Amino acid sequence: MGTTMSGGEQEPGHYYVGIDVGTGSVRAALVDHGGILLAFAEQPIKKWEPQFNHHEQSSEDIWTACCVVTKKVVQGIDLNQIRGLGFDATCSLVVLDKQFRPLPVNFEGDSHRNIIMWLDHRAISQVQRINETQHDVLQYVGGVMSVEMQAPKLLWLKENLRETCWDKAGHFFDLPDFLSWKATGVTARSLCSLVCKWTYSAEKGWDDSFWKMVGLEDLIGDNYSKIGNLVLPPGASLGSGLTPEAAKELGLPKGIAVAASLIDAHAGGLGVIGADVSGHGLICEGQPVSSRLAVICGTSSCHMGISKDPIFVPGIWGPYFSAMVPGFWLNEGGQSVTGKLIDHIVQSHAAFPELQAKATARCQTIYEYLNSHLDLIKKAQPVGFLTVDLHVWPDFHGNRSPLADLTLKGMVTGLTLSQDLDDLAILYLATVQAIAFGTRFIIEAMEAAGHSLSALFLCGGLSKNHLFVQMHSDITGMPVILSQEVESVLVGAAILGACASGDFTSVQEAMARMSKVGKVVFPRREDKKYYDKKYQVFLRMVEHQKEYSSIMNGN
Repeated sequence: MGTTMSGGEQEPGHYYVGIDVGTGSVRAALVDHGGILLAFAEQPIKKWEPQFNHHEQSSEDIWTACCVVTKKVVQGIDLNQIRGLGFDATCSLVVLDKQFRPLPVNFEGDSHRNIIMWLDHRAISQVQRINETQHDVLQYVGGVMSVEMQAPKLLWLKENLRETCWDKAGHFFDLPDFLSWKATGVTARSLCSLVCKWTYSAEKGWDDSFWKMVGLEDLIGDNYSKIGNLVLPPGASLGSGLTPEAAKELGLPKGIAVAASLIDAHAGGLGVIGADVSGHGLICEGQPVSSRLAVICGTSSCHMGISKDPIFVPGIWGPYFSAMVPGFWLNEGGQSVTGKLIDHIVQSHAAFPELQAKATARCQTIYEYLNSHLDLIKKAQPVGFLTVDLHVWPDFHGNRSPLADLTLKGMVTGLTLSQDLDDLAILYLATVQAIAFGTRFIIEAMEAAGHSLSALFLCGGLSKNHLFVQMHSDITGMPVILSQEVESVLVGAAILGACASGDFTSVQEAMARMSKVGKVVFPRREDKKYYDKKYQVFLRMVEHQKEYSSIMNGN
């Protein structure tokens, strides 16, 4: 592997390790000073679903997986060249006792399963009660707290597992902060997790009145030691670096810098939003970084925009100070199912077995096959015009932004008796377009509140799908910038390690040096009128859904 460097000017042989804990696996990468991935490894992690809406993991299982992948990516490397380590993870809730041992978050009393996962929806009644308080801290989450945030989950534990878990608990960690504690022995928390998911304020700290009002006053004691009282910006160096014990387990040298962490989507945003775009003819080149929207699109999608001053956008989380890029306010929009919705639509269609067989025969993924099939059937017209009378509203799992309405459902209009491959391909296209219209809906809400956006920076699994990318460009009317390095989340984690090492003076400098533009996709301006019409239909569909609902719920 050696020291393959990308540019001539930087010091040779400075490496950083990024570790990313996703929903189903842990991934690690060895990244150089120029942001190039030199090695990558992945290890699956266990998930349990003991009952509907309850999703659990094990912090011991996750840490073991972190050790496996890290040892793999540093194999054959001179360990003295590794300067820093950064973690990102899903915003799942880790529960430990006063001696830092796992506690059960389940009725079975299985303490191995000590994590309530980010996508767990067990705390629906708790979050409703929290939202009914209309407390001031809710302003910073678009006015309505999500069931996926930590306060409702903590309240659920107190109300349901008092003896076995709540009374014994000594530490409640967001998963990214658990990992940095495990590596350094320092219980400091990252501003990212606490501000985005725990109602902490970067200026004012914790709000006692909130915790009292929702019935969690027991967390206030001992200066909030259970949920964190030392809070650092992402990329800050923790304690004396890697402890001897953690160093041995990870296969890294002891004492290397370990950074305050990020949530996984935020690491993706960090990995793309600061790229140097000069030479691509983009209007955002001469504009501040606040003109860029990072869209991290995988199972679900997150829309990250930053601003110098706080902007409150109804239905969109934030403004969160220093939660992604230090010194900037973050607003975070999102769509709760995107990649998962496309899979659902395609896999539940009658022609799916035929699609699978044909894609396999051609050694293509099903989406590569569908994209080429659409090119085949579009004849002389642009591919997007195939959905002139087929329209989808994509909220099959409720709406996160900008409507913040969990009760909304998906809609499809324009169905026929056909169930062949053409029909599947066009329904797939309409679904991809609906997700892009959802992004346009979020952008319009952000701009109405004071953001000024001119370019999309896409990363995550769906950014590898060229149809998905082109539709986002055509439908929003903005250029889409793709990174040279597809694994932007891991680059983001490595950027944190690079900052902690002191090799860069700031997160901004590290972002500009380590994130590189790969490809730019421009909108087809001649199709604008067609997409504007489809967007009018899109907005009308949700109004119709609300009308149907009021008819059915009327007397």
